Amino acid sequence: MTRTTTTARYGARYSGPVLLTAAAAWAWVALRRGDMGSRTMAGDLSAFMGVWTVMMAAMMLPATAPVASLYARTVPVHRTPRMIAFTAGYVLVWAAAGLPAYALAVGATHVTTTHPTAGRAAAAAVFAVSGVYQLTALKDFCLTKCRSPIGLLLRYASYRGPSRHLRAGAHHGVFCLGCCWSLMLLLMAFGVMNLWAMVGLAAVVVAEKRLPRGRLVARVVGLTSLAFAVAVFWVPLLAPNLTGGGMTGMGLRHL
Repeated sequence: MTRTTTTARYGARYSGPVLLTAAAAWAWVALRRGDMGSRTMAGDLSAFMGVWTVMMAAMMLPATAPVASLYARTVPVHRTPRMIAFTAGYVLVWAAAGLPAYALAVGATHVTTTHPTAGRAAAAAVFAVSGVYQLTALKDFCLTKCRSPIGLLLRYASYRGPSRHLRAGAHHGVFCLGCCWSLMLLLMAFGVMNLWAMVGLAAVVVAEKRLPRGRLVARVVGLTSLAFAVAVFWVPLLAPNLTGGGMTGMGLRHL
C-alpha cells in the first residue's frame, strides 16, 4: 500500500467539513458565473481577489481534505479548530496567489486587445511554460510532498504558539502552490473564470495528488500542454481567452 493510499484512507474519515466547504464554494461559483466576468469585476482588484479565493477553495480543497483531516487527528482533542485553522492557512496562500494572477490577467488582456495578432503567441507561451514546469524536478518534489505529507505532519508537531495551525496550513499550501501553479496558469488561456476549465483542472489536481499514478498524470498533462503550445497557432479555440474565441463573461476581456 502506498503512502498516498494510506493518507487518503485514514484522512478521508474526518474530511467532511473541508469537503463541505469546497462544495459550498463550487455552488457559489456555479450560481454566480454570470456575474464573475462582468465589467465591474474585471476592473476591481478586490472583487477579483474575492472571487479568486473562492475559486481556489473550490478547486484545491478536495485534494487537500485528507491532509487537513490527518493533521487534525494528530491530537485527540480540539480537532475541529485545528482543521479550520490549517485549512484557513492553506487557503490564504492560494488567495495571495491571486495578486500575480490578476496582474497576468490584466497584462494578457491588454496585449490581446491592443495587439490582436499577439494572442496566439501569448497562448503558446502560457502552454509552453506550464508544460515545461510539469516535467521539472521541482514540480515532482512539490508533488511528492503533497502526495506523501507524513514527513511534513511530523514537522508541524514541533510548531508552537497560537498561530501554529495556521502556519502549518500555510506551509503545506506553499508546497501545493509549487505543485499546481502551472495548472492554474492555464486559466489564462482558457479564461480566468471559465467554470468548465475550473472543473477540468480541479480533476487534474485530484488525479495528480491522489491517484497511484499521479506523477504519470502530471507528465501527461505537461506533454499535452506542450502539444497545445504548437497546435494553438492552427487551432486558436484551444485558448479562447487569449485568441478571442468566445467564453463571454468568463475571462477579463472587458478590462
